[in-house]
Amino acid sequence: MATIFEVAARAGVSPATVSRVYNGTPVSEEKARLVRQAAEELNFVPNRTARALRRQASEVIALIIPDIENPYFTSLARGVEDVAQAAGYSVVLCNSDDDPAKEATYVDIAALENMAGVIIAAVSEQPRIERMTGRGRPVVAVDRPINYDVDAVVMANRDSGEVAARSLIEAGYTRIACITGPEDVGTARERAAGWAAVVTEQGQFDDPLDYLRHANFRVEGGRDTIAELLALDPPPDAVVAANNLMGVGALQVLSERGLTPPKFGVAVIGDLPFTTLTPSAITLVRLPAREMGVRAAKLLLERIGGDAEPAREVVLSHSVEPATISHR
Repeated sequence: MATIFEVAARAGVSPATVSRVYNGTPVSEEKARLVRQAAEELNFVPNRTARALRRQASEVIALIIPDIENPYFTSLARGVEDVAQAAGYSVVLCNSDDDPAKEATYVDIAALENMAGVIIAAVSEQPRIERMTGRGRPVVAVDRPINYDVDAVVMANRDSGEVAARSLIEAGYTRIACITGPEDVGTARERAAGWAAVVTEQGQFDDPLDYLRHANFRVEGGRDTIAELLALDPPPDAVVAANNLMGVGALQVLSERGLTPPKFGVAVIGDLPFTTLTPSAITLVRLPAREMGVRAAKLLLERIGGDAEPAREVVLSHSVEPATISHR
């Protein structure tokens, strides 16, 4: 069955214009003619439930992210906005600050303001999204999986942790620690699990958990936890930082202590937003954040347009830029 997006492409208009035609909202006669002609050619049948919801919903979607200052989420937001605006929708950006109550308030506002849908990088795996789903409004999870039957776009997180650890082993490091995010965030657990599998396989530690630290996905988290790791006996000689900002924090402390890579190995999952070090000394496991936003926005718009297929999960792959300066 043809979708609202295929009709829009055939008619040369935005999906929002197709929606307006079938909702009875005024559009130009020429655009209405093009839409109806395209719909007839494609045998498009509007979803009645979706039409009823659209009569009540605004052409606004909410994007709820945990840290607006993190360039990773800025890039994700850009992908969402580009797709949404092209389809005639506006995006309201909401910063939850990793606070479940603040996140829930934004979801409630989206429902009360009759927003058409929500894209959410949730604080936990059980966000309070019932106010939206209960009204039949679509929700798409990004970056972090959640325990709801909704569409999701996530990274290959365990694999990224494995790749980061292996890159350091290949560079000759023998005690590789890991700094990851909060224990209740699936992304953090999966990246740490990838690291743990590799260092266990290599027999680097009697108990890998002795060299695992959970932090808050921010610069200060990286600073505090690398200091803890360096105080161990014996200390690690390398670290996997499970996100970009924790990587920055770890590198700051290492530089202050004269352990600038490659003296101390560092692999960062994500792009380093700022560092004074040459990138060739650090392994980067790059994550396609903007593509994640693009894919999530497309899924959400398909749901708004009446797509009733079972929930889908899209898993995006990383790319790796290994350090070219070895400590060997």
